[in-house]
Amino acid sequence: MANERVVVTGIGPVTSVGTGKDEFWAGILAGKSGVGPVTLVAEKNRSACKIASEVKDFDPLKYMEPKQAKRMDRFIQFAVAASRLAVADAKLDMSREDPTRVGVVVGSAAGGFDTIEKQHLILLEKGPDRCSPFTVPMLIVNMAAGWVSIIHGAKGPNSCTVTACATSAHSVGDAYRIIQRGEADVMFAGGSEAPITALCMATFAAARTLSTRNEAPEKASRPFDKDRDGFVMAEGAGILILESLSHARARGAYIYAEMVGYGMTGDAFDIVQPCGDGDGAYRAMLAALGDAGLGPEQVDYVNAHGTSTLVGDRAETVAIKRVFGKRAASKELPVSSTKSMTGHLLGAAGSVEAAIAVLAIAQSAIPPTINLDNPDPDCDLDYVPHVARRNVPVAVAMSNSFGFGGHNACLVFKKFSE
Repeated sequence: MANERVVVTGIGPVTSVGTGKDEFWAGILAGKSGVGPVTLVAEKNRSACKIASEVKDFDPLKYMEPKQAKRMDRFIQFAVAASRLAVADAKLDMSREDPTRVGVVVGSAAGGFDTIEKQHLILLEKGPDRCSPFTVPMLIVNMAAGWVSIIHGAKGPNSCTVTACATSAHSVGDAYRIIQRGEADVMFAGGSEAPITALCMATFAAARTLSTRNEAPEKASRPFDKDRDGFVMAEGAGILILESLSHARARGAYIYAEMVGYGMTGDAFDIVQPCGDGDGAYRAMLAALGDAGLGPEQVDYVNAHGTSTLVGDRAETVAIKRVFGKRAASKELPVSSTKSMTGHLLGAAGSVEAAIAVLAIAQSAIPPTINLDNPDPDCDLDYVPHVARRNVPVAVAMSNSFGFGGHNACLVFKKFSE
């Protein structure tokens, strides 16, 4: 069995904080909030939560033909845009690649909610004969991966992960495994989400999981803060280009970092809440470190799942303490939640945050947790409050993602060295 080393050579984010690696990273280090009043949902259909983290001024025609755009739900458009950005960043010339050695693992938690809602309205108001024949290929979650492969001519392994908010972390991990096994040289890996729709917002609000800090949108996402009242819905996509080290070397690619660890577990506890002792998260982190052959003392930064929910933030804090022991308890381990800026991208969160972990290594900087004004006494780690830390060497970074249903994923990246 092959055991290829895997490296990250391209980063493609589409987020409310910025689109494209440079704009995105500048926004993250500046502590920029992407949260504002909802505009994508008609006023009459807005729930108690009237804020979200929207990608403003997104023009799909920068990344695809008009005919293609019309046949895609917004979440697919985001995925295609992110894949284009990632390819450009990696300077990957697909015309020089063996297409059967280039694969795709791109997932989504919700898929085409906007398409479902619009087509259901047409069904009710105009009848079944007026529904679009493109409805199904616009709404099913695997079509982000399908379109990415079509746009780039990637004919290798092609899959779609769906594990709620752990989706794109699992996508990156699964793509990593595919390259490790020698089944592909290059993988598009990540996730995409467009959940800011009337039904999606209403149902999350009904479950009381969303912040209703409508009067101060930029302050609404506040992981680990005692005044947090839920997460902020976000949209966007994040796609990484992963390559085998031998392939990246052969084409002279710039290497951001090496991916060295992947762990995944199940809580087997509750459909929504994590267990209080963070057991699933704890075991996922240990599994990722074991896979990487690293000890907890070697980790320099943890990008937390940190959604800004009461139970979730506390459970993750407990899990991190269990893994890192005294280093965590004595605030010697930097941990931050960048959802404080981006909001929660659901199925796209893991890959966007993996990109942040990779950039922390490449750029020697640790992003902040903004809005941490009054720390929860039960959340007592070094969460890098308010301001990024620059010129800080990061040799190893970890990224956590946890999803409804008890799905846990942990990714570990390391500074590349020969």
